[in-house]
Amino acid sequence: MAQEAPASQTEAGTTGQIPPHPSAFAPGTLLLTVALSVLGALIGLHLVTTLGVSANTSVIGALVAMVIGRIGLAGFQRFRDVNRQNLAQTAISSATFGAANSLIIPMAVGYAYGDMSLVWPLFFGGLIGLAVDSWVLYRSFGSKFLSAKAAWPPGIAAAETIKAGDSGGKRALVLVGGGVVGAVSSWLGVSGSAAGVALIGNVVALFMFGLGLMVNQYLTVVPGFEDYSLTGAYVPHGLMVGAGLVALGQAVWILLDRRKSRKPAPEVVPDPAQEDTVTPAALRRSLGQGVVLFAIGAVVTSLAAGLYADLSVPALIGWIVFAVVAAFAHELVVGLAAMHSGWFPAFAVTLIFMVIGLALGFPEVPMVVLVGYCAATGPAFADMGYDLKAGWILRGRWSRHPGYRAYEIAGRKQQYFSALVGFLVGTIVVVLVWRSYFDNGQLPPVATVYADTIRTGLSDPDTIRTIVLWAIPGAILQLLGGPRRQMGLLLATGLLISSPYACWLVFVCLAGRLIYRRIRGPKADEEVALVGAGIIVGDSLASIGRIVR
Repeated sequence: MAQEAPASQTEAGTTGQIPPHPSAFAPGTLLLTVALSVLGALIGLHLVTTLGVSANTSVIGALVAMVIGRIGLAGFQRFRDVNRQNLAQTAISSATFGAANSLIIPMAVGYAYGDMSLVWPLFFGGLIGLAVDSWVLYRSFGSKFLSAKAAWPPGIAAAETIKAGDSGGKRALVLVGGGVVGAVSSWLGVSGSAAGVALIGNVVALFMFGLGLMVNQYLTVVPGFEDYSLTGAYVPHGLMVGAGLVALGQAVWILLDRRKSRKPAPEVVPDPAQEDTVTPAALRRSLGQGVVLFAIGAVVTSLAAGLYADLSVPALIGWIVFAVVAAFAHELVVGLAAMHSGWFPAFAVTLIFMVIGLALGFPEVPMVVLVGYCAATGPAFADMGYDLKAGWILRGRWSRHPGYRAYEIAGRKQQYFSALVGFLVGTIVVVLVWRSYFDNGQLPPVATVYADTIRTGLSDPDTIRTIVLWAIPGAILQLLGGPRRQMGLLLATGLLISSPYACWLVFVCLAGRLIYRRIRGPKADEEVALVGAGIIVGDSLASIGRIVR
Protein backbone atom coordinates (compact mmCIF):
# COMPACT_ATOMS: atom_id res chain seq x y z
CA MET A 1 0.00 0.00 0.00
CA ALA A 2 1.43 3.38 -0.93
CA GLN A 3 2.49 5.42 2.04
CA GLU A 4 0.58 8.68 2.27
CA ALA A 5 1.43 11.78 4.22
CA PRO A 6 0.16 11.37 7.80
CA ALA A 7 -3.10 13.11 8.49
CA SER A 8 -1.51 15.18 11.21
CA GLN A 9 0.67 16.75 8.57
CA THR A 10 -2.03 17.63 6.07
CA GLU A 11 -4.36 19.50 8.39
CA ALA A 12 -2.55 22.81 8.28
CA GLY A 13 -4.78 25.57 7.03
CA THR A 14 -4.24 27.63 3.95
CA THR A 15 -3.83 30.84 5.93
CA GLY A 16 -0.47 32.24 6.93
CA GLN A 17 2.79 32.40 5.06
CA ILE A 18 5.10 29.46 4.37
CA PRO A 19 8.55 30.38 5.71
CA PRO A 20 11.42 30.15 3.20
CA HIS A 21 13.04 26.73 3.15
CA PRO A 22 16.48 26.77 4.85
CA SER A 23 19.43 26.93 2.49
CA ALA A 24 21.89 24.07 2.29
CA PHE A 25 24.69 26.66 1.99
CA ALA A 26 23.85 28.77 5.04
CA PRO A 27 27.16 28.96 7.00
CA GLY A 28 25.97 27.10 10.11
CA THR A 29 24.13 24.44 8.14
CA LEU A 30 27.04 23.91 5.77
CA LEU A 31 29.49 23.58 8.67
CA LEU A 32 27.35 20.91 10.31
CA THR A 33 26.70 18.98 7.09
CA VAL A 34 30.41 18.91 6.23
CA ALA A 35 31.30 17.60 9.71
CA LEU A 36 28.54 14.97 9.60
CA SER A 37 29.56 13.97 6.07
CA VAL A 38 33.10 13.22 7.24
CA LEU A 39 31.64 11.04 10.00
CA GLY A 40 29.24 9.32 7.60
CA ALA A 41 31.94 8.58 5.03
CA LEU A 42 34.24 7.04 7.65
CA ILE A 43 31.40 4.92 9.07
CA GLY A 44 30.45 3.74 5.58
CA LEU A 45 34.03 2.84 4.64
CA HIS A 46 34.58 0.97 7.89
CA LEU A 47 31.36 -1.03 7.61
CA VAL A 48 31.73 -1.96 3.95
CA THR A 49 35.36 -3.07 4.36
CA THR A 50 34.71 -5.10 7.50
CA LEU A 51 31.16 -6.45 7.23
CA GLY A 52 30.49 -5.83 3.58
CA VAL A 53 27.41 -3.70 4.30
CA SER A 54 26.62 0.00 4.57
CA ALA A 55 24.46 1.40 7.34
CA ASN A 56 21.80 4.04 6.86
CA THR A 57 23.32 6.87 8.91
CA SER A 58 20.62 9.45 8.18
CA VAL A 59 19.10 8.97 11.63
CA ILE A 60 22.43 9.84 13.22
CA GLY A 61 22.50 13.13 11.33
CA ALA A 62 18.96 13.94 12.42
CA LEU A 63 19.73 13.14 16.06
CA VAL A 64 22.92 15.23 16.07
CA ALA A 65 21.02 18.18 14.60
CA MET A 66 18.30 17.77 17.25
CA VAL A 67 20.84 17.84 20.08
CA ILE A 68 22.63 20.87 18.64
CA GLY A 69 19.29 22.63 18.25
CA ARG A 70 18.72 22.37 21.97
CA ILE A 71 22.07 23.89 22.95
CA GLY A 72 21.43 27.32 24.38
CA LEU A 73 24.08 29.15 22.38
CA ALA A 74 23.54 31.84 19.78
CA GLY A 75 22.74 30.39 16.38
CA PHE A 76 22.46 26.74 17.41
CA GLN A 77 18.74 26.97 18.15
CA ARG A 78 18.17 27.25 14.39
CA PHE A 79 18.69 23.51 14.17
CA ARG A 80 15.41 22.97 15.98
CA ASP A 81 13.94 23.53 12.52
CA VAL A 82 12.97 20.10 11.19
CA ASN A 83 13.95 21.13 7.67
CA ARG A 84 17.53 21.88 8.76
CA GLN A 85 17.61 18.51 10.48
CA ASN A 86 16.42 16.99 7.20
CA LEU A 87 19.33 18.64 5.38
CA ALA A 88 21.74 17.21 7.98
CA GLN A 89 20.44 13.66 7.60
CA THR A 90 20.50 13.99 3.81
CA ALA A 91 24.19 14.98 3.80
CA ILE A 92 25.44 12.27 6.16
CA SER A 93 23.60 9.43 4.42
CA SER A 94 24.74 10.65 0.99
CA ALA A 95 28.36 10.69 2.19
CA THR A 96 27.97 7.19 3.64
CA PHE A 97 26.56 5.48 0.55
CA GLY A 98 28.55 7.59 -1.89
CA ALA A 99 31.89 6.76 -0.30
CA ALA A 100 31.17 3.12 0.52
CA ASN A 101 29.02 1.84 -2.34
CA SER A 102 29.67 4.12 -5.28
CA LEU A 103 33.43 4.68 -4.90
CA ILE A 104 35.34 2.26 -2.67
CA ILE A 105 33.65 -0.91 -4.03
CA PRO A 106 34.44 -0.18 -7.72
CA MET A 107 38.03 0.72 -6.82
CA ALA A 108 38.35 -2.45 -4.77
CA VAL A 109 37.24 -4.60 -7.71
CA GLY A 110 40.28 -3.48 -9.71
CA TYR A 111 42.56 -3.88 -6.69
CA ALA A 112 41.24 -7.37 -5.88
CA TYR A 113 41.71 -8.37 -9.50
CA GLY A 114 45.37 -7.44 -9.12
CA ASP A 115 45.57 -4.64 -11.67
CA MET A 116 46.44 -1.35 -9.95
CA SER A 117 46.13 0.53 -13.24
CA LEU A 118 42.35 0.00 -13.07
CA VAL A 119 41.83 1.55 -9.61
CA TRP A 120 41.72 5.20 -10.68
CA PRO A 121 39.68 4.66 -13.87
CA LEU A 122 37.15 2.78 -11.74
CA PHE A 123 37.19 5.65 -9.23
CA PHE A 124 36.28 8.14 -11.95
CA GLY A 125 33.70 5.75 -13.37
CA GLY A 126 32.14 5.41 -9.93
CA LEU A 127 32.16 9.17 -9.51
CA ILE A 128 30.30 9.60 -12.79
CA GLY A 129 27.81 6.89 -11.82
CA LEU A 130 27.26 8.59 -8.46
CA ALA A 131 26.63 11.96 -10.12
CA VAL A 132 24.20 10.51 -12.69
CA ASP A 133 22.37 8.47 -10.02
CA SER A 134 21.70 11.47 -7.82
CA TRP A 135 20.70 13.70 -10.74
CA VAL A 136 18.21 11.21 -12.21
CA LEU A 137 16.58 10.47 -8.86
CA TYR A 138 16.34 14.16 -7.99
CA ARG A 139 14.63 14.91 -11.30
CA SER A 140 12.38 11.81 -11.19
CA PHE A 141 11.24 11.68 -7.56
CA GLY A 142 7.58 12.57 -7.24
CA SER A 143 6.60 11.00 -10.56
CA LYS A 144 4.16 8.17 -11.17
CA PHE A 145 7.12 5.83 -11.57
CA LEU A 146 9.15 6.90 -8.52
CA SER A 147 6.31 8.12 -6.38
CA ALA A 148 6.72 10.21 -3.24
CA LYS A 149 3.70 8.30 -1.91
CA ALA A 150 5.49 4.93 -2.11
CA ALA A 151 6.97 3.33 1.01
CA TRP A 152 10.70 4.24 0.95
CA PRO A 153 10.80 2.79 4.54
CA PRO A 154 14.13 4.24 5.80
CA GLY A 155 12.90 7.67 4.69
CA ILE A 156 9.81 7.27 6.82
CA ALA A 157 12.02 6.18 9.72
CA ALA A 158 14.14 9.33 9.43
CA ALA A 159 11.10 11.60 9.14
CA GLU A 160 9.32 10.03 12.09
CA THR A 161 12.46 10.37 14.19
CA ILE A 162 12.66 14.08 13.39
CA LYS A 163 8.93 14.62 13.99
CA ALA A 164 8.97 12.76 17.29
CA GLY A 165 11.95 14.76 18.50
CA ASP A 166 10.22 17.98 17.47
CA SER A 167 6.78 17.29 18.95
CA GLY A 168 7.64 15.00 21.86
CA GLY A 169 4.69 13.55 23.77
CA LYS A 170 3.04 10.30 22.77
CA ARG A 171 4.69 10.12 19.35
CA ALA A 172 8.14 10.34 20.91
CA LEU A 173 7.29 7.59 23.41
CA VAL A 174 6.01 5.31 20.66
CA LEU A 175 9.13 5.96 18.59
CA VAL A 176 11.41 5.32 21.57
CA GLY A 177 9.54 2.11 22.37
CA GLY A 178 10.03 0.92 18.80
CA GLY A 179 13.68 1.96 19.02
CA VAL A 180 14.20 -0.18 22.12
CA VAL A 181 12.69 -3.19 20.33
CA GLY A 182 14.94 -2.59 17.33
CA ALA A 183 18.06 -2.17 19.48
CA VAL A 184 17.36 -5.31 21.52
CA SER A 185 16.73 -7.35 18.37
CA SER A 186 20.02 -6.10 16.92
CA TRP A 187 21.94 -7.08 20.04
CA LEU A 188 20.31 -10.52 19.88
CA GLY A 189 21.56 -10.91 16.32
CA VAL A 190 18.10 -10.61 14.74
CA SER A 191 17.35 -8.09 12.00
CA GLY A 192 14.96 -5.59 13.56
CA SER A 193 14.96 -3.64 10.32
CA ALA A 194 13.10 -6.51 8.66
CA ALA A 195 10.29 -6.12 11.21
CA GLY A 196 10.29 -2.35 10.84
CA VAL A 197 10.06 -2.54 7.07
CA ALA A 198 7.17 -5.01 7.34
CA LEU A 199 5.20 -2.39 9.26
CA ILE A 200 5.73 0.24 6.56
CA GLY A 201 6.07 -1.24 3.07
CA ASN A 202 3.67 -2.89 0.64
CA VAL A 203 2.09 -5.97 2.26
CA VAL A 204 2.17 -8.24 -0.80
CA ALA A 205 5.70 -7.23 -1.77
CA LEU A 206 6.99 -7.85 1.74
CA PHE A 207 5.20 -11.19 1.99
CA MET A 208 7.21 -12.29 -1.05
CA PHE A 209 10.33 -10.87 0.57
CA GLY A 210 9.65 -12.85 3.76
CA LEU A 211 9.00 -15.97 1.70
CA GLY A 212 12.41 -15.56 0.08
CA LEU A 213 14.05 -15.14 3.48
CA MET A 214 12.34 -18.29 4.72
CA VAL A 215 13.41 -20.42 1.76
CA ASN A 216 16.97 -19.13 2.07
CA GLN A 217 17.13 -20.02 5.77
CA TYR A 218 15.34 -23.37 5.85
CA LEU A 219 16.02 -24.99 2.49
CA THR A 220 19.06 -26.85 3.81
CA VAL A 221 16.97 -28.65 6.46
CA VAL A 222 14.84 -30.27 3.74
CA PRO A 223 15.99 -33.84 3.05
CA GLY A 224 18.06 -33.96 -0.10
CA PHE A 225 18.96 -30.26 0.02
CA GLU A 226 21.41 -30.34 2.94
CA ASP A 227 24.34 -29.21 0.81
CA TYR A 228 22.38 -27.17 -1.69
CA SER A 229 23.27 -23.50 -2.14
CA LEU A 230 20.73 -21.23 -3.80
CA THR A 231 23.31 -18.58 -4.64
CA GLY A 232 25.82 -21.20 -5.75
CA ALA A 233 23.21 -22.56 -8.16
CA TYR A 234 22.35 -19.02 -9.35
CA VAL A 235 18.64 -19.58 -8.60
CA PRO A 236 18.00 -16.10 -7.08
CA HIS A 237 19.99 -14.55 -9.89
CA GLY A 238 17.81 -16.24 -12.48
CA LEU A 239 14.68 -15.00 -10.72
CA MET A 240 16.21 -11.52 -10.55
CA VAL A 241 17.04 -11.56 -14.26
CA GLY A 242 13.47 -12.44 -15.24
CA ALA A 243 11.87 -10.07 -12.75
CA GLY A 244 14.31 -7.33 -13.64
CA LEU A 245 13.55 -7.58 -17.35
CA VAL A 246 9.82 -7.38 -16.67
CA ALA A 247 10.38 -4.48 -14.25
CA LEU A 248 12.17 -2.62 -17.01
CA GLY A 249 9.26 -3.34 -19.34
CA GLN A 250 6.84 -2.05 -16.71
CA ALA A 251 8.93 1.08 -16.37
CA VAL A 252 8.88 1.62 -20.13
CA TRP A 253 5.11 1.08 -20.17
CA ILE A 254 4.65 3.79 -17.55
CA LEU A 255 6.99 6.11 -19.41
CA LEU A 256 5.12 5.63 -22.68
CA ASP A 257 1.72 6.07 -21.07
CA ARG A 258 0.75 9.50 -22.32
CA ARG A 259 -2.80 9.38 -21.09
CA LYS A 260 -3.68 12.35 -18.91
CA SER A 261 -4.82 11.50 -15.42
CA ARG A 262 -8.46 12.13 -14.75
CA LYS A 263 -9.22 15.39 -13.02
CA PRO A 264 -11.09 15.16 -9.71
CA ALA A 265 -14.71 16.18 -9.55
CA PRO A 266 -15.15 19.94 -9.06
CA GLU A 267 -16.61 19.51 -5.58
CA VAL A 268 -13.58 17.52 -4.40
CA VAL A 269 -10.67 19.55 -3.06
CA PRO A 270 -7.50 17.55 -3.84
CA ASP A 271 -4.59 17.34 -1.42
CA PRO A 272 -1.60 18.77 -3.32
CA ALA A 273 0.73 16.45 -1.35
CA GLN A 274 -0.94 13.48 -3.03
CA GLU A 275 -0.39 14.79 -6.54
CA ASP A 276 2.66 13.95 -8.65
CA THR A 277 5.08 16.85 -8.97
CA VAL A 278 6.85 15.35 -11.99
CA THR A 279 4.84 14.92 -15.19
CA PRO A 280 5.30 11.88 -17.45
CA ALA A 281 6.97 14.10 -20.04
CA ALA A 282 9.44 15.43 -17.46
CA LEU A 283 10.09 11.88 -16.28
CA ARG A 284 10.87 10.76 -19.82
CA ARG A 285 13.31 13.65 -20.24
CA SER A 286 15.04 12.89 -16.95
CA LEU A 287 15.49 9.20 -17.65
CA GLY A 288 16.55 9.97 -21.21
CA GLN A 289 19.19 12.35 -19.88
CA GLY A 290 20.30 9.58 -17.54
CA VAL A 291 20.87 7.20 -20.44
CA VAL A 292 22.93 9.82 -22.30
CA LEU A 293 24.99 10.62 -19.20
CA PHE A 294 25.60 6.93 -18.50
CA ALA A 295 26.81 6.57 -22.10
CA ILE A 296 29.24 9.47 -21.65
CA GLY A 297 30.46 7.91 -18.41
CA ALA A 298 30.96 4.53 -20.08
CA VAL A 299 33.02 6.12 -22.86
CA VAL A 300 35.17 8.08 -20.39
CA THR A 301 35.71 5.04 -18.18
CA SER A 302 36.58 2.76 -21.09
CA LEU A 303 39.13 5.23 -22.45
CA ALA A 304 40.65 5.83 -19.00
CA ALA A 305 40.97 2.08 -18.47
CA GLY A 306 42.56 1.58 -21.89
CA LEU A 307 39.94 -0.89 -23.10
CA TYR A 308 40.74 0.04 -26.70
CA ALA A 309 43.85 -2.14 -26.27
CA ASP A 310 41.76 -5.19 -25.31
CA LEU A 311 38.81 -4.80 -27.65
CA SER A 312 38.31 -4.16 -31.33
CA VAL A 313 36.29 -1.11 -32.31
CA PRO A 314 33.03 -3.09 -32.82
CA ALA A 315 33.62 -4.95 -29.54
CA LEU A 316 34.32 -1.67 -27.71
CA ILE A 317 31.10 -0.18 -29.06
CA GLY A 318 29.26 -3.31 -27.95
CA TRP A 319 30.85 -3.03 -24.50
CA ILE A 320 29.77 0.61 -24.18
CA VAL A 321 26.19 -0.22 -25.18
CA PHE A 322 26.07 -3.11 -22.73
CA ALA A 323 27.58 -0.95 -19.97
CA VAL A 324 24.91 1.72 -20.51
CA VAL A 325 22.10 -0.83 -20.42
CA ALA A 326 23.57 -2.53 -17.34
CA ALA A 327 24.09 0.73 -15.43
CA PHE A 328 20.65 2.10 -16.26
CA ALA A 329 18.87 -1.19 -15.53
CA HIS A 330 20.86 -1.63 -12.32
CA GLU A 331 19.79 1.83 -11.19
CA LEU A 332 16.09 1.23 -11.86
CA VAL A 333 15.88 -2.29 -10.45
CA VAL A 334 17.75 -1.37 -7.26
CA GLY A 335 15.67 1.80 -6.91
CA LEU A 336 12.36 -0.01 -7.33
CA ALA A 337 13.28 -2.67 -4.77
CA ALA A 338 14.41 0.02 -2.32
CA MET A 339 11.26 2.06 -2.87
CA HIS A 340 8.97 -0.80 -1.90
CA SER A 341 10.97 -2.73 0.69
CA GLY A 342 13.80 -0.59 2.04
CA TRP A 343 16.33 -3.17 0.81
CA PHE A 344 18.35 -2.70 -2.35
CA PRO A 345 19.91 -5.81 -3.94
CA ALA A 346 22.85 -3.96 -5.52
CA PHE A 347 25.24 -6.90 -5.17
CA ALA A 348 22.81 -9.34 -6.75
CA VAL A 349 21.92 -7.14 -9.71
CA THR A 350 25.59 -6.38 -10.41
CA LEU A 351 26.33 -10.09 -10.27
CA ILE A 352 23.55 -10.72 -12.77
CA PHE A 353 25.05 -8.38 -15.34
CA MET A 354 28.48 -9.80 -14.65
CA VAL A 355 27.20 -13.28 -15.47
CA ILE A 356 25.52 -11.99 -18.64
CA GLY A 357 28.75 -10.22 -19.66
CA LEU A 358 30.77 -13.37 -19.10
CA ALA A 359 28.23 -15.33 -21.14
CA LEU A 360 28.65 -12.80 -23.97
CA GLY A 361 32.37 -13.49 -23.94
CA PHE A 362 33.85 -10.17 -22.81
CA PRO A 363 37.54 -10.49 -21.78
CA GLU A 364 38.52 -10.23 -18.10
CA VAL A 365 39.74 -6.63 -17.96
CA PRO A 366 36.67 -5.17 -19.72
CA MET A 367 34.54 -7.25 -17.34
CA VAL A 368 36.31 -5.80 -14.31
CA VAL A 369 35.65 -2.29 -15.58
CA LEU A 370 32.05 -3.16 -16.45
CA VAL A 371 31.35 -4.60 -12.99
CA GLY A 372 32.95 -1.64 -11.24
CA TYR A 373 30.98 0.87 -13.31
CA CYS A 374 27.71 -1.02 -12.82
CA ALA A 375 28.27 -1.47 -9.07
CA ALA A 376 28.59 2.30 -8.64
CA THR A 377 25.00 2.87 -9.74
CA GLY A 378 21.90 2.16 -7.71
CA PRO A 379 22.76 2.59 -4.00
CA ALA A 380 23.03 6.40 -4.13
CA PHE A 381 19.87 6.42 -6.26
CA ALA A 382 17.98 4.48 -3.58
CA ASP A 383 19.47 6.45 -0.69
CA MET A 384 18.46 9.81 -2.16
CA GLY A 385 14.95 8.41 -2.57
CA TYR A 386 14.90 7.73 1.18
CA ASP A 387 16.09 11.26 1.95
CA LEU A 388 13.60 12.96 -0.36
CA LYS A 389 10.82 10.83 1.11
CA ALA A 390 11.75 12.07 4.58
CA GLY A 391 11.69 15.67 3.35
CA TRP A 392 8.35 15.13 1.60
CA ILE A 393 6.80 13.94 4.86
CA LEU A 394 8.24 16.82 6.88
CA ARG A 395 7.14 19.44 4.37
CA GLY A 396 3.66 17.86 4.20
CA ARG A 397 2.44 20.05 7.07
CA TRP A 398 2.01 22.81 4.46
CA SER A 399 0.21 20.61 1.94
CA ARG A 400 -3.05 22.58 2.21
CA HIS A 401 -1.31 25.88 1.58
CA PRO A 402 -1.58 27.36 -1.94
CA GLY A 403 2.19 27.70 -2.12
CA TYR A 404 2.91 24.10 -1.13
CA ARG A 405 4.04 22.86 -4.53
CA ALA A 406 6.69 25.57 -4.90
CA TYR A 407 7.78 24.98 -1.31
CA GLU A 408 8.13 21.23 -1.87
CA ILE A 409 10.18 21.74 -5.02
CA ALA A 410 12.40 24.31 -3.26
CA GLY A 411 12.97 21.96 -0.33
CA ARG A 412 13.79 19.09 -2.65
CA LYS A 413 16.37 21.29 -4.39
CA GLN A 414 18.06 22.20 -1.09
CA GLN A 415 18.18 18.51 -0.18
CA TYR A 416 19.90 17.81 -3.48
CA PHE A 417 22.48 20.48 -2.67
CA SER A 418 23.08 18.91 0.76
CA ALA A 419 23.49 15.52 -0.92
CA LEU A 420 26.10 17.03 -3.24
CA VAL A 421 27.97 18.32 -0.18
CA GLY A 422 27.91 14.80 1.25
CA PHE A 423 29.12 13.30 -2.03
CA LEU A 424 31.96 15.81 -2.29
CA VAL A 425 33.14 15.21 1.27
CA GLY A 426 32.82 11.44 0.82
CA THR A 427 34.89 11.62 -2.36
CA ILE A 428 37.66 13.55 -0.59
CA VAL A 429 37.69 11.04 2.28
CA VAL A 430 37.97 8.12 -0.17
CA VAL A 431 40.87 9.77 -2.02
CA LEU A 432 42.71 10.27 1.27
CA VAL A 433 42.21 6.87 2.91
CA TRP A 434 41.55 4.21 0.27
CA ARG A 435 45.16 3.07 0.06
CA SER A 436 45.45 2.51 3.80
CA TYR A 437 42.40 0.23 3.74
CA PHE A 438 43.51 -1.77 0.71
CA ASP A 439 47.13 -2.16 1.85
CA ASN A 440 45.85 -3.58 5.15
CA GLY A 441 43.80 -6.15 3.29
CA GLN A 442 40.48 -4.43 4.13
CA LEU A 443 38.58 -4.94 0.90
CA PRO A 444 34.79 -5.05 0.60
CA PRO A 445 33.90 -8.77 0.40
CA VAL A 446 31.71 -8.22 -2.67
CA ALA A 447 34.69 -6.81 -4.57
CA THR A 448 36.62 -10.01 -3.95
CA VAL A 449 33.62 -12.08 -5.11
CA TYR A 450 33.39 -10.05 -8.32
CA ALA A 451 37.13 -10.36 -9.04
CA ASP A 452 37.28 -14.09 -8.28
CA THR A 453 34.21 -14.83 -10.41
CA ILE A 454 35.63 -12.89 -13.35
CA ARG A 455 38.93 -14.79 -13.13
CA THR A 456 37.11 -18.13 -12.90
CA GLY A 457 34.54 -17.37 -15.60
CA LEU A 458 31.51 -19.52 -16.29
CA SER A 459 33.24 -22.87 -16.04
CA ASP A 460 29.92 -24.70 -15.67
CA PRO A 461 27.88 -24.59 -18.88
CA ASP A 462 24.76 -25.43 -16.89
CA THR A 463 24.87 -22.05 -15.15
CA ILE A 464 23.44 -20.15 -18.10
CA ARG A 465 20.72 -22.76 -18.53
CA THR A 466 19.80 -22.46 -14.83
CA ILE A 467 19.57 -18.68 -15.01
CA VAL A 468 17.34 -18.82 -18.09
CA LEU A 469 15.04 -21.43 -16.54
CA TRP A 470 14.59 -19.55 -13.26
CA ALA A 471 14.11 -16.28 -15.12
CA ILE A 472 10.74 -17.59 -16.32
CA PRO A 473 9.01 -17.81 -12.90
CA GLY A 474 10.70 -14.55 -11.88
CA ALA A 475 9.19 -12.81 -14.91
CA ILE A 476 5.76 -14.35 -14.27
CA LEU A 477 5.70 -13.23 -10.63
CA GLN A 478 6.81 -9.74 -11.53
CA LEU A 479 4.13 -9.54 -14.21
CA LEU A 480 1.40 -10.79 -11.85
CA GLY A 481 2.37 -8.38 -9.08
CA GLY A 482 2.58 -5.34 -11.29
CA PRO A 483 4.85 -2.33 -10.81
CA ARG A 484 3.44 -1.49 -7.36
CA ARG A 485 4.08 -4.84 -5.70
CA GLN A 486 7.36 -5.91 -7.34
CA MET A 487 6.72 -9.55 -6.35
CA GLY A 488 9.47 -11.10 -8.46
CA LEU A 489 12.17 -8.64 -7.42
CA LEU A 490 11.30 -8.91 -3.73
CA LEU A 491 11.25 -12.73 -3.75
CA ALA A 492 14.68 -12.78 -5.40
CA THR A 493 15.96 -10.19 -2.93
CA GLY A 494 14.83 -12.32 0.02
CA LEU A 495 16.53 -15.39 -1.45
CA LEU A 496 19.83 -13.48 -1.55
CA ILE A 497 19.78 -12.28 2.07
CA SER A 498 20.92 -14.48 4.94
CA SER A 499 19.36 -13.03 8.10
CA PRO A 500 18.45 -15.55 10.83
CA TYR A 501 14.75 -15.62 11.69
CA ALA A 502 14.09 -12.38 9.81
CA CYS A 503 11.35 -14.17 7.86
CA TRP A 504 9.34 -14.78 11.04
CA LEU A 505 9.67 -11.14 12.03
CA VAL A 506 8.31 -10.14 8.64
CA PHE A 507 5.38 -12.57 8.77
CA VAL A 508 4.41 -11.76 12.36
CA CYS A 509 4.55 -8.02 11.72
CA LEU A 510 2.55 -8.31 8.51
CA ALA A 511 -0.14 -10.37 10.29
CA GLY A 512 -0.24 -7.97 13.23
CA ARG A 513 -0.45 -5.03 10.86
CA LEU A 514 -3.45 -6.49 9.02
CA ILE A 515 -5.24 -7.35 12.26
CA TYR A 516 -4.59 -3.92 13.75
CA ARG A 517 -5.81 -2.24 10.56
CA ARG A 518 -9.09 -4.16 10.79
CA ILE A 519 -9.53 -3.09 14.42
CA ARG A 520 -8.27 0.48 14.21
CA GLY A 521 -9.36 1.49 10.74
CA PRO A 522 -7.67 4.13 8.54
CA LYS A 523 -5.55 5.51 11.38
CA ALA A 524 -3.77 2.18 11.77
CA ASP A 525 -1.25 2.72 8.96
CA GLU A 526 0.14 5.95 10.43
CA GLU A 527 0.42 4.50 13.94
CA VAL A 528 2.00 1.25 12.78
CA ALA A 529 4.43 3.14 10.53
CA LEU A 530 5.65 5.10 13.57
CA VAL A 531 6.40 1.86 15.43
CA GLY A 532 8.16 0.48 12.35
CA ALA A 533 10.21 3.65 12.03
CA GLY A 534 11.33 3.34 15.65
CA ILE A 535 12.38 -0.28 15.16
CA ILE A 536 14.46 0.64 12.10
CA VAL A 537 16.07 3.52 13.99
CA GLY A 538 16.95 1.35 17.00
CA ASP A 539 18.34 -1.44 14.85
CA SER A 540 20.48 0.99 12.81
CA LEU A 541 21.89 2.80 15.85
CA ALA A 542 22.64 -0.44 17.70
CA SER A 543 24.38 -1.93 14.67
CA ILE A 544 26.56 1.16 14.18
CA GLY A 545 27.28 1.38 17.92
CA ARG A 546 28.42 -2.24 17.97
CA ILE A 547 30.85 -1.58 15.12
CA VAL A 548 32.22 1.58 16.74
CA ARG A 549 32.74 -0.22 20.04
